[in-house]
Amino acid sequence: MSSMTVFRLIFLVMFLGWLLIWVLLPTKVYKNAWTPKLNDKLNSTYFEAQGTNLLLFSFPVMFIAAFGCVYLHLQKNLRKPNSRGVLTSNRRLSFLRRPALVMAPLGIVTAVELAFAAMFIALLIWSLANYLYISFGHLHMHKQGEKVWQAKFRSVSLRLGYIGNICWAFLFFPVTRGSSILPLVGLTSESSIKFHIWLGHLSMILFAAHTVGFIIYWAMTNQMVLMLEWSKTYVSNVAGEVAIVLALAMWVTSSYRIRRKMFEVFFYTHQLYILYVVFYVLHVGAAYFCMILPGIFLFIIDRYLRFLQSQRRARLESARLLPCGSIELTFSKSPGLYYNPTSILFLNVPGISKLQWHPFTITSNCNMEQDKLSVVVKRLGSWSQKLYQQISSSVDRLEVSVEGPYGPTSSHFLRHELLVLVSGGSGITPFISIIREIIAESTKPDGQVPRVLLVCAFKNSADLAILDLLLPVNAAPSNTPQMQLQIEAYITREGELPTEDNLKASPNHLVQAKPDWTRPLMQASATAIGYGLVQ
Repeated sequence: MSSMTVFRLIFLVMFLGWLLIWVLLPTKVYKNAWTPKLNDKLNSTYFEAQGTNLLLFSFPVMFIAAFGCVYLHLQKNLRKPNSRGVLTSNRRLSFLRRPALVMAPLGIVTAVELAFAAMFIALLIWSLANYLYISFGHLHMHKQGEKVWQAKFRSVSLRLGYIGNICWAFLFFPVTRGSSILPLVGLTSESSIKFHIWLGHLSMILFAAHTVGFIIYWAMTNQMVLMLEWSKTYVSNVAGEVAIVLALAMWVTSSYRIRRKMFEVFFYTHQLYILYVVFYVLHVGAAYFCMILPGIFLFIIDRYLRFLQSQRRARLESARLLPCGSIELTFSKSPGLYYNPTSILFLNVPGISKLQWHPFTITSNCNMEQDKLSVVVKRLGSWSQKLYQQISSSVDRLEVSVEGPYGPTSSHFLRHELLVLVSGGSGITPFISIIREIIAESTKPDGQVPRVLLVCAFKNSADLAILDLLLPVNAAPSNTPQMQLQIEAYITREGELPTEDNLKASPNHLVQAKPDWTRPLMQASATAIGYGLVQ
C-alpha cells in the first residue's frame, strides 16, 4: 500500500467520523450517554467546557486541512498532473464530474456535487426530526399558564436555529479559495461557489423563521420585553437581533439582480459578515461557535494569506492592445509557479482603485511560457476603461497587485479524443489556455492530444483579433505538427463579411513596459502551501 493511499484512507476515516458526530448530535444517545462521559475526559483547564466540542467538531477538519496540504504537495512532486497515469486514473471516476443536473436556478451540477447536496439535505431533515422528537417528548414550560401548543411553537422556532447552525458549519468551506480540502474531494473554489450561495439562502430562511417564530411566541405570551434582554449567562437576544439585521442586509443585496447590476453594493455590503459573525457568536455562545469554528478558522487563515500575497506588487512586462478593445497583460513570474489551464487571477490596480479586485482567466501556458503569465481584459466597464487609457498612454510602469492563481488541479480534457469548444465574445479566454496546453503537449515526442473544434461568435469583425492570442507572440506554429485545430468564427452584428484588408487595417499594438526582473510575479508563492505551487 502506497503512502498516498494511506493518506486517502486516513482522510476518509476522519471525514466520515466527523460526519458521524453531526449525525449523532441530535440523538438521545449523544446527549445522555456520550456527552457526560466525554466531558469528564476531555474538558481541560485551558478549554474548560469546550474541550469536547473542539475535539469532535474542530480537530478532524483541522487535521484534514493541515495534512491535506502535505498530501497535495507530495502528489504534485510524485507525478506530473497531466501524465498518462493520472489521466488513466481520472478516467475511472470521470462520470462523477459529468453534469448530472442542468436547470435554473441551480445551474450545472455534477454527480459528486449532487451527491454532497443530497447527503446534506438528508442530514438537515434527520437533525430537525430528532430535535423535535426529543423536545416534544420533554416539553418545558417557560411561563406559568403557557399552553402546550405554545411551548411546541417555541420549540420548533428554537430547533430551526439549531439547523441553521449546521448550515453555518459548512458555509465558509466553498469560499476558502486556497483550501486544501476542496481538491481532496475533486472540487475547486470556483465550482463550489454555488454551495456557498445555496447554504447562504438556506441558513437565512432558517434564521429568519427562527427570529420571526420567537417574536410571535413572545407576543402570544406577553413577553415582548425579552427582545431587549442581553443576558450575561444565557442567550443574548439583542445580539441575535443585531445579527439578523446584518444578515438580512447581506441577503437582500446578494440577490441576482443587485449582484449583476450593482456588484459593488453587493460586495461592500457582504463585508458586514465580520460584524455578523461577532454578534452571532455573542448570541449562540461558545459551545455552538466551536461547532462551526473549522470553516471560519480556515477562511480567516486563507484570507490572511491572500492579504499577504496581495501586498506584493507585480510590474507589467508588456501589454498587447487589440482592435476589439481587449488588452493582453503579461507579467513576469517565478518559473516554479505551476498552474493549470482555465485558472483565474485576481488583479488590483491601485492607480485606478485600491479596493476593487477583478478576476480574469489566465490565457498563457506555464509549459510554453515558464517565466511569463498573461491575462486578457475586455474593455467594458469603467474600471477596464481606465485601465485601457493608462495602457494606451504608454505608461512606463503599471503597479498591479495580484492574488492567485486559482484553478483545477489537473487537465482532464486531455483524455478525450475530440474537444468541441463553444464560446461567445470574451468567453473565449478559457479556451485560449486550453488550446495552448494542447499545443504544448503536442510538441512532446510521445504527445497524444485531442482534435479541437473551436466554434466562436463575436459581435463585430474587430473582435476576431482575439484569435491572435491562440499562440503566444514568440511561438512558432511550425513546432506544432500534431495539433489539429479547426476554427469556426461567426459575426453576429455586421451585415457584410469582413475582408482581409479590413482585418489588417487595425493591427495589434504592443506596449513594452520596463520590466523589473528583481520582482517577478508570485515570487513568494513557494512559502505559501496551497497558493499556486500546490495544486
